[in-house]
Amino acid sequence: MTIRTVPLHIAGDTVTTGEWLDVADKYRGDVAARVARAGADEVERAIASAHAARGAMAAFPPDARRDVLEHCVRRFEERREELAGLLCIEAGKPIRDSRGEVDRLIDTFRIAAGEATRIGGEVLELQVSPRARGFRGMTRRMPIGACSLITPFNFPLNLVAHKVAPAIAAGCPFVLKPSERTPLGALVIGEVLAETDLPRGAFSVVVCDTETSAPLVEDPRIAFLSFTGGPVGWDLRARAGRKKVALELGGNAACIVDADPGVPLDHLVKRLVFGAYYQSGQSCISVQRIIAHESIASRLSDALARAVRALKAGDPHDESTDIGPVIDEASAKRIAEWVDEARAGGARVLVEGRRDGTMVTPGLLADVPRDCRLYREEVFGPVALIETVDSFDAAIERANDTHYGLQCGVFTARLDHAMRAWDRLEVGGVVVGDVPSVRVDKMPYGGVKDSGIGREGVRSTIEEMTEVRLLVLRDPLSE
Repeated sequence: MTIRTVPLHIAGDTVTTGEWLDVADKYRGDVAARVARAGADEVERAIASAHAARGAMAAFPPDARRDVLEHCVRRFEERREELAGLLCIEAGKPIRDSRGEVDRLIDTFRIAAGEATRIGGEVLELQVSPRARGFRGMTRRMPIGACSLITPFNFPLNLVAHKVAPAIAAGCPFVLKPSERTPLGALVIGEVLAETDLPRGAFSVVVCDTETSAPLVEDPRIAFLSFTGGPVGWDLRARAGRKKVALELGGNAACIVDADPGVPLDHLVKRLVFGAYYQSGQSCISVQRIIAHESIASRLSDALARAVRALKAGDPHDESTDIGPVIDEASAKRIAEWVDEARAGGARVLVEGRRDGTMVTPGLLADVPRDCRLYREEVFGPVALIETVDSFDAAIERANDTHYGLQCGVFTARLDHAMRAWDRLEVGGVVVGDVPSVRVDKMPYGGVKDSGIGREGVRSTIEEMTEVRLLVLRDPLSE
């Protein structure tokens, strides 16, 4: 079998370095492609070029930015099956779900194309006292400068899109570092951007190890760092110096099921199973903790167990597969260890997940002790737990019993309970009538507590990547 080799994109050029990174088919285990590995020289060139391109990108007209983004939309649509196939290979994501992520990639670029010409400002009335008569103010949003964009393995297309597309819309040059484990889709995005008339140096896509990428965090020529990943993000923030930083660092999301959830049981189960086991649970807003009122918990547990047992785990290239592999064997072993720890602490296993290499079949547990890692930390695997409470207020208290705070789902028929959840849940987003795993690509998205700082979602990211500049005008004849 001929193994595809893939170059990097640095300041408008395709680059091979003589060093190669093997990208594995996460289900089959064989080498699917070899990607050029960036060294210190390539990272330096990428940063220097982005810094030098600040003026050209700021001057690149909004309609031209829109045209670049619309070109990307057209090309991604044309390459839809190729992108889905690469995602299935490099991330082990079932092919149906891979196609869904390509759809979201396209949506995100399309939303950004619309926002590119809507980045506005405000007219301010400054005449607040006799002293200020004759003064008027106006604001506009200006690109912040060169950006470092660091993305994880679990959504190799859409999480890249949520950084790259707003950067283009905002007029910011950038250096993108995708995960070494899933770089292929990001490099295709780079191929498509290379077809456009973006100013030279406006973008680079580099694949390198953590040590080599340190300047993307520390270099003062970078004005903004956007990182999605794990707790290491706090260390990156400490090393970032004076630059602006946005972090999305995961969670162990809860979903509250009220005594009257407001939906039929079969619909409730379908959504919970989707939220907990989509992409083998490797999502920051995967349903990890189901908190159910005692009046419905038993029926819900039985129905969930039946549905989880019916999921098909196996080859992600198979159209009928629901659950593919986790990203690597170390992750699979960790997931199994956390389940074993919970069981030893007294948890009841409703559906037993089994591990075989990188494959972990879906698991469901009840009565997990609250000091177990399966309860307290982000499992990032196809495991969910269900617990019982006697009131809606107790459910909110239980959902808040975590150092994370990304999103929470709430199924309730009561408006007062929905509003109470919005008031009291310590999270970045409350989803009423669905699971916390919902993300519409234009909504503000981000967390509190250890889940991070800042917000994504196209418009929110544009705001993160721009700064307000004030103009004050005075009528010289005013008194």
